[in-house]
Amino acid sequence: MGLVLLAHAAAAASAEAVSPAAPPAAAPRTVVLMQLDGAIGPASADYVHRGLALAAAKEARLAVLQIDTPGGLDTSMRSIVKDILASPVPVATFVAPSGARAASAGTYILYASHIAAMAPASNLGAATPVAIGMPTPGGRPDSKPVDGDKNDKNDKSPEHAGDTMTAKRLSDASAYIRSLAQLRHRNAEWAEQAVRESVSLSAQEALQKRVVNYIARDVADLLVQVNGRDVEMDRGTVRLATQRAQLLVFEADWRSRMLSVITEPSLALILLMIGIYGLLFEFSSPGFVLPGVVGAISLTLALFGLQMLPVNYAGLALILLGVAFLIAEAFLPSFGVLGLGGIAAFAFGAVLLIDNDAPGFGVPLWMVALSSAVSALFIIVVAGMAAKARHRPVVSGVTTLVGTTGELVEFADGEGWAQIQGDYWRVTGTGDLYAGRRVRVSGVQGSALQVAPEGQEAAAKA
Repeated sequence: MGLVLLAHAAAAASAEAVSPAAPPAAAPRTVVLMQLDGAIGPASADYVHRGLALAAAKEARLAVLQIDTPGGLDTSMRSIVKDILASPVPVATFVAPSGARAASAGTYILYASHIAAMAPASNLGAATPVAIGMPTPGGRPDSKPVDGDKNDKNDKSPEHAGDTMTAKRLSDASAYIRSLAQLRHRNAEWAEQAVRESVSLSAQEALQKRVVNYIARDVADLLVQVNGRDVEMDRGTVRLATQRAQLLVFEADWRSRMLSVITEPSLALILLMIGIYGLLFEFSSPGFVLPGVVGAISLTLALFGLQMLPVNYAGLALILLGVAFLIAEAFLPSFGVLGLGGIAAFAFGAVLLIDNDAPGFGVPLWMVALSSAVSALFIIVVAGMAAKARHRPVVSGVTTLVGTTGELVEFADGEGWAQIQGDYWRVTGTGDLYAGRRVRVSGVQGSALQVAPEGQEAAAKA
């Protein structure tokens, strides 16, 4: 957790004499600044949660959340909104710098905050919830049946079911943002319009429509404007005192950065593949150790990242099925059928892996194509090497001694010991066998070698 002190309250004038009876100095005014840049995901939610906890611990006068986001995951957005609503410190969401946006999930966060502000040339809106799925008839999320049949409500077709699910998502999202607007006394009609029609506003338009409270050039300008404003909190009305306050920038630490990296869907897919490849290589060629260690660590990180994302388990199953088909292609004479099926299953699984179409949380098609090609090449090569190794002649072990010769050291009652290729072996046999006799190994029986007098192997077999 990094804290950077940007500004502080002016010190008392040194020319004034301080009497012994002077009252103690008031605690310095503190404002905590958090900065969200990019798609909103689990790492963002964790960062804001810890930032607001710091603001509460510091008894800050205000927590400023500066955002520039195209949107993100619904679960992460709702987690941030819950933290803002439960915060004992007033929260101001500031869409900045100029040119920034608070689209989709960012709009909900702005509406949830006690104070909403935007920088010039910024925008917000387009808050329609999206998810991967088949398009609905009419091509719009809120499209309705066009035939006007009164019995449409009894229609059980997949298209009607898709419309119903879309309508449920829209109703839930619009009710959610409308409740936030009513709580903060902001424009609820436009908020619902942003959800149902994906409309957006510029900073000036947002101010005119009572969507935001201020337009500020930067954080310093915002603190000057909000100074003295009354904010309604659960504990009552709080008057902000932000002029000449210490500004503490809450920076993301290694934990937040690592969480942000491993919850990137493309990287999670790559880690998943490295994990599978490493373990496959280790199991097919035991003894290398390093591939198994790297594979186990990568697979663990991938599973940790995926469990924090909206994973489509059908997509994950298709990826594993594709890998299984590619491995089978190296061992079974399917003439490429299993290989092509494996590549197709892997590609479809990678596309469907993340069950959300939020900006920044999809797996790019070029990544799907590249990972499919690399998967096919790697698994076919590694599994092919393992298959060839199985068909190589045995060059070690007790079976390689068949046909070799040695000398009996001792022999009695059909068994004894012989020196063969420099080692002593327990042997069994019949015929004219005695200590010092040259023998040839004719087979293996349990833990003992079968021997016969050298030159009489055919007779021994008969």
